Order: sequence, then C-alpha cells, then structure tokens
Amino acid sequence: MGNIVKQLAVLGSTGSIGQQTLEVVRALPHRFHIVGLAAGKNLDLLAKQINEFKPRFVYYQDKKAVAHLARTDCELLSLEDMASHPQVDTIVIATSGKSGLSPTLAAVKAGKNVALANKESLVMAGEIITSEAKLHSAQILPVDSEHSAIWQCLRGETQKATQLILTASGGPFHGYSSAQLNEVTVKQALKHPSWQMGRKVTIDSATLMNKGLEVIEAHWLFNIPFDNIKVLIHPQSIVHSMVEFIDGSIKAQLSYPDMRLPIQYALSYPERVHNPKLPRLDWSSINNLTFEQPDLDTFPCLRLAIEAGKKGGTYPAVLCAADEVAVELFLSQHIKFVDIANIVDWALQHHRAIAHPTLEEIMGADAWARQKVIQRITGDNPC
Repeated sequence: MGNIVKQLAVLGSTGSIGQQTLEVVRALPHRFHIVGLAAGKNLDLLAKQINEFKPRFVYYQDKKAVAHLARTDCELLSLEDMASHPQVDTIVIATSGKSGLSPTLAAVKAGKNVALANKESLVMAGEIITSEAKLHSAQILPVDSEHSAIWQCLRGETQKATQLILTASGGPFHGYSSAQLNEVTVKQALKHPSWQMGRKVTIDSATLMNKGLEVIEAHWLFNIPFDNIKVLIHPQSIVHSMVEFIDGSIKAQLSYPDMRLPIQYALSYPERVHNPKLPRLDWSSINNLTFEQPDLDTFPCLRLAIEAGKKGGTYPAVLCAADEVAVELFLSQHIKFVDIANIVDWALQHHRAIAHPTLEEIMGADAWARQKVIQRITGDNPC
C-alpha cells in the first residue's frame, strides 16, 4: 500500500486550503502526484503551481486566461470533468461557496475519494450528495479539522456515537458583548486567533456561522441527528472535536492547530504518514484547556444555522447564499458586522421552503436569496 502514489486533483488550488494541500504534496512527493489544478482568479499563482507540479489537467475561471494557459502542456477541463476523470484517484474540493457543489456531485457519481473542504456542498445538498456517494461507493473524506477529528475518533468503533461535540475557538470576538460587536471593523474580524484561512471562512468563524455550517455537515457526514450534535467554545484550539459513546466514554482528537494535518490524513487515509514539516504540540507551553457553552444571543448565526439545518429542505441553501452575500457586503464595508446575522435571519424568515429539493430547486433557492438580500440592501431598507 505504501508504494502506491495517489493521483490528486485540487480544485481551488490557489486558496488557503488548496495551497496547504500542495504543501503536503511537496513534503511527501513519494506519496502524492498532482494531475489536476483548478483556480478562480489568481492566475499568477496558478501559473507558478503549474510550472512546479506540471499537472495534466487545468481549469481557470477567467476565460481571458485560457489563451495564456493553452500555451502550457496542460489540457483544459471543466471542474466536473476534472473531478470525475479516470486518472484522478482523489479529488480535493477546496473551493469556497456554491462553486464546489457541482464538481463534488460529479466526483461522488464517479465513485471517487472526495477530500471535502467545501462546506456549502454538504450544507446545501447533503441529502443528494450522501445518497449519490452511497449509490456509487464514493468515499467522502472530511478535511475540516473538526470533522477530521470526529472521523478519527470513530475509526475502529463498531457502535454508533451517541453524541458529537464540535469545538470552536470562539473567533477573534470571543467574550465580546453585543455593543462591542456593533463597533468591530473588517480588519479586526479578519484577524483569527488560531487559524490561517480565507477571508470568507475567517468572517464566518468570527460570527460562529462557520460552526453552524459544520453542525449541518456533521449531520450528513456521520448520519447523526441534530439533537445529538453539540458545540463547545474551546479557545486554545487543541481539542479539535470529541465523540461520546453509549457508555459515557468520550474520545477526543488533539493536535497542534495546523490545517495541513487533517488535509494529510484525508489524503493518506487509511494510513498515517510521518511529515517532518508538521509542527507537534509542546505540552510544556499548554497551561490549560478550557470549554464553555456558546453564547447564542450574542452570536445568533450559530443558532440560525442549526435551525436551518433542522428544518432542512431549501433552508440551508438560503442560509449559505444569504451569508455569502452578507459577508461580501461587510468586507466591502457596506454593512456592519452585526448586520450579517440580521440579513441571514431576514432571508430565512421570508423563504418559502421546498422539502427534499432537486439540485435545480436548491440552486433556485440560492439565486432567490442572493437577489432578495441585494434588493433589500440597495433598496435603502437596512436590516
């Protein structure tokens, strides 16, 4: 098994998770080979990655760049074709937003190993993706540190867990009051205390929306009811999540907060691989590990996400779309930080949901939410 070199395609290779995936590949060239790279707008970085890893397949969002990329030896493929290509063993879905949904679906229908870092795919279409994965014997390998932790804790167990406990750092505004949150700036919100992530995920972490999306993902990944999934604030970010079993025993996964570890575990599964580039925990520097209940009144995005997940249907798609637009509005300084939750709440309240939606109905709900949020903001009707 150790001699097999896995053939990888990385969608979102120029983003935070994509770059860290390539760091893992760089450290373990005898284990992994890049056959496909896909990126959005960062042509300069993609060109450097192509030059280094020499993939066979490339995708680039900007059509103007096609002529530039055509001069390389790469074959230009769509995200869906790359995700389902016979030469790809494992596809890393590291894109953000709804752009990851279609290639994720293509990959599971092709029976691939899907290293999934894109939250929106499972949040918006968890019912469809998990049923297709089961039908085509595809394996969804979680890349999020929290889901990776749960996955590792469940490995080797023959009985189902009775409770999943997702940990959250609390973000940069842990302990803030509502009045303090009303004054926060974009710069403050982008300064996460534990993790290096993309701008969208960093803001979602600050509002705790990120944790709410992870609760919905965990529901689909591990087939566990929402009432059996809990969230605890753990500012040290050492315990990445925990699993409780029927006898009251709890297993936890601990490690230095570095996304390369869960990325590597997803890629190397079912093996563990030594990587000298990964930092280890220094127990002499850890004074305490603390846990507390999240404040759902001060950080309502977590509550809104869990409620949307429980309702199901097209509610999670509206949640994701409204949040994506609201985060962009905040980053461009058109709304306040606290308005993100207000906008998402408003969109959910005005949505007429469809139960067990088709993919077209999910995308329709996404488009509806985006349009309504933009109309509400541009119509001088602030939330």
